[in-house]
Amino acid sequence: MEFTDQIKAIAARLPVLLDSIQTEEATKQYLIIPFIQALGYDVFDPREVFPEFDANVGASKKYKLDYAILKDGKPIILIECKAKGDKLDKDSWSQLFHYFVATNARIGVLTNGTVYKFFTDLDKPNKMDDHPFLEIDLQDLKEPLIDELRKITKASFNLEEMVSAATELKYVGGIVQILTEQLSSPSEEFTKFFFAQLCPGRIFTPNAKLQFASYTQRALNQFVRDRLSYLLDDSSLQAHPIEPVKVKGQDPIEAVEGVVTTEEELEGYHIVKSILRETVDLKRVAYRDVQSYFGILFDDNNRKPICRLYFNNPKSKRIGLFECGGDEKQEEKVNIDSLNDIYKYADRLKATVEYYTRKPELEIKLEQAA
Repeated sequence: MEFTDQIKAIAARLPVLLDSIQTEEATKQYLIIPFIQALGYDVFDPREVFPEFDANVGASKKYKLDYAILKDGKPIILIECKAKGDKLDKDSWSQLFHYFVATNARIGVLTNGTVYKFFTDLDKPNKMDDHPFLEIDLQDLKEPLIDELRKITKASFNLEEMVSAATELKYVGGIVQILTEQLSSPSEEFTKFFFAQLCPGRIFTPNAKLQFASYTQRALNQFVRDRLSYLLDDSSLQAHPIEPVKVKGQDPIEAVEGVVTTEEELEGYHIVKSILRETVDLKRVAYRDVQSYFGILFDDNNRKPICRLYFNNPKSKRIGLFECGGDEKQEEKVNIDSLNDIYKYADRLKATVEYYTRKPELEIKLEQAA
């Protein structure tokens, strides 16, 4: 089984296993050991995976690691395990910190069986950083992070490349975090930068601070929306034409006279595509605009609706969502205040598409829209 599939398989088993796992030993046996195996290391060979590895710290303290992954008899990865559900907080980090100092390993892992935090020593040699360079949550698995995790596997492990990748992940992740915080609540220093650029020579008064804090937040949100719309716009993919998907039993979709597709509807469509980008090939997400609603479809098939946007009333916006699992389907219409509210229903949109991918021949009976 390919590495990505192995990690996904481990994640898929969690809902079945978690209620039965109550202790740290059970966490190791049923969650952590399979994860180490997926990384390609032989848990039955003590020359490769050594449990209860001794790590001496000074003359008066002696610590034992839960696991050390060895290469040529020397530890390269240290793993400290906690029980399922335990918080991986600063107290847990300090324990792994002592282990890290006592060996020449460059990678430390702290885990409770569902979350894996990976540390190294970028800030000071042989001193574990306070923050992980990589965090994998198997209950909220992000596929791009699996590619980063692959670099720690036995088949791909290269210390220099790993440390280089860790450096990039740490600082890129840090920049993303700062931008996320600024997007939500711009700091005075960040706001002042734009004020100085746009109002040279003027004093940054308290009133200017308030005004530019609002301007900056609006501008950042608009920038993100504009970039998202550009990147997902079908016209940006002209260099790689997309062939229409042919689906057996597909109903024909025809243009309807008198229907005008608005910029707002298209922006909503692009938001839905951005939500689904890690769930399905975006070539399979299409839209159909009719008089009463703007429909977003799976495989261009109006029997497989992902959602519907009701934006015709300027005073009231609604999104129509579909539950999956039975033969009869009811559309639930939910009021939204802005396009950004679509993100609140990301899990439901993903679940709908995942249902269609599991049931490719599914025919869903829908009530006619009012």
